Amino acid sequence: MNAFIEKKVHELYWDCDVNCARTMLICLGELFGVTYEPQTLNAAVGLHGAGGYRAQCGLVEGSLMFAGVYLNGLGWEEERIISACYRFAEAFTGEFGSLTCFDLRPGGFSLDDPPHRCEALTCRAVEFTYEFMKAL
Repeated sequence: MNAFIEKKVHELYWDCDVNCARTMLICLGELFGVTYEPQTLNAAVGLHGAGGYRAQCGLVEGSLMFAGVYLNGLGWEEERIISACYRFAEAFTGEFGSLTCFDLRPGGFSLDDPPHRCEALTCRAVEFTYEFMKAL
């Protein structure tokens, strides 16, 4: 699975220039066999730290969007999905130390940042989210 995740994340970042939130959605969708309406992926276009504002991390936002789609598809009621999202945010914070792009981005931010600096973090986050969702 690690090889799949690393290959897919690299392809989405470098070949397609997809942001982190969409990358999470696409990777998790493929891992769980979930397909999306184009509008779902379009909705995530600005979810990379709130359009680059460095707010909530797109890895978290994409994971939470995936949770809503996936768990709804399993027939979960909204309150149960909300509870799972809360537990995910709590677990993600425990694992990675924060939910914000500003805190999580390796090396922080500068005007001459290279693109896709979060590639390794993204791979870890996809695997973490996959394991979390499997355990629900």
